Amino acid sequence: MNAKMPFTLARLLGAVILTGSWIVAAADGGEKTPERHGSVIGLRAGKLDEYKRLHSAAWPEVTKAIQEANIRNYSIYLRKLPDGNYYLFSYFEYVGEDFAGDMKRMAANPHVKRWWKLTDPCQKALPDRQPGQWWASMDEVFHQD
Repeated sequence: MNAKMPFTLARLLGAVILTGSWIVAAADGGEKTPERHGSVIGLRAGKLDEYKRLHSAAWPEVTKAIQEANIRNYSIYLRKLPDGNYYLFSYFEYVGEDFAGDMKRMAANPHVKRWWKLTDPCQKALPDRQPGQWWASMDEVFHQD
């Protein structure tokens, strides 16, 4: 597991669980409210094209690992802000029962580890992120289904 972040998608996307009201079927036949996650990280300007190229053809083994980790509705957005820097914003919904366990299993996946070796150098962690985070978590201030 990467020492920069204790959990896989937490490392990729942020560590704060943001609970929402979108309902999905739970394994026991009931309904489960997914945990919504939002996070941000810098993108090195010189790596913009490489990062876009990598994500335009994400490896099937990596997207499968994300699915198997009970991640749904996963998106990454890009924006250049007035400070002249590029930032990535990510959002996903977690629909599983054991977030920490799912993230640890994903972190152990050899395809995911190889993917990170390519994507990590493109990213620039924010200096004010929480200890152990790669992507800085964001607080949800509004949600509507």
